[in-house]
Amino acid sequence: MQGTDSQVAIQRQASVSSTVNVVFIRSTLVLAVGLGVLLFSIAALVAYQAGPAIGKFGLNFIFSTTWNPVENLYGAWPHIYGTLVSSAIALIIAVPIGIAVALFLSEDFLPSRVQQPLAFLIELLAAIPSVVYGLWAIFVLIPLMTPMGNWLYANLGWIPLFSTPPRGPGMYVAGVVLSIMILPIIAAISRDALISVSPDLRQAAVGLGATRWETIFKVMLPAASSGIVGGIMLALGRALGETMAATMVIGNSNNISSSLFAPGSTIASLLANQFAEAGGLQVSALMYAALILFGLTLLVNIFAELLVRRVRQV
Repeated sequence: MQGTDSQVAIQRQASVSSTVNVVFIRSTLVLAVGLGVLLFSIAALVAYQAGPAIGKFGLNFIFSTTWNPVENLYGAWPHIYGTLVSSAIALIIAVPIGIAVALFLSEDFLPSRVQQPLAFLIELLAAIPSVVYGLWAIFVLIPLMTPMGNWLYANLGWIPLFSTPPRGPGMYVAGVVLSIMILPIIAAISRDALISVSPDLRQAAVGLGATRWETIFKVMLPAASSGIVGGIMLALGRALGETMAATMVIGNSNNISSSLFAPGSTIASLLANQFAEAGGLQVSALMYAALILFGLTLLVNIFAELLVRRVRQV
């Protein structure tokens, strides 16, 4: 009798589990399709609004350096250049620091009661609004960096990167602010990836006589590389699209300069500065620039997916 009741209970449990699985799979499928439709609708709306500018300027819009609302002449190259350069500066600074922080907080360099609060503080940096970062950069970061910029200009001004005197806001300030903003993303995701590596790998390396640093560089980092690369690409997407902080500190100039101290502009800052007062063809040109930014972000995500797959195969 007890055996029959037990079988009935098992069958009911299996039936409930099967029903939950079906509901979960169908709900996830609906949400995934809905997100795809939402993404496509956003891209279609931006492309539709950009239609007049696409028809008038074509691909010359990407490589033209003129942005003149008075004469209705528009080109996005200075803003594309500023977006790419400021994001590159941010990655150059944030990637090594972020991975170092992740290693420091995932290994046993510190007691766990110290590691956990530090990890929380690092992740808390991601919750600070970008406008706060912008204000902090104006009142703290620029005064701190200006003396170093003056020294570089005075002593290494023959190098194109330092060929203009720093005047406060500029490409280098925007790059540093963006690096601070994306640092928590890289550090947190890299730390999670390192913690997820099986302890058996570490013990096997130590058992073969590897030192701590040999284990880190030859076992831990390669094993966690797919997660680390994913975190870096996610941070790059954040840097490409950051608006408020970049607008406040980059200088908002339509000119292209090889000097990091010169003011510049990004696509996001261009949209933030001009969209509220734009009209007619200027709105379409801004939507064209937004479509380019959308395409850049999409390319970054596709590249990240391909890179992660490649790393996993290795």
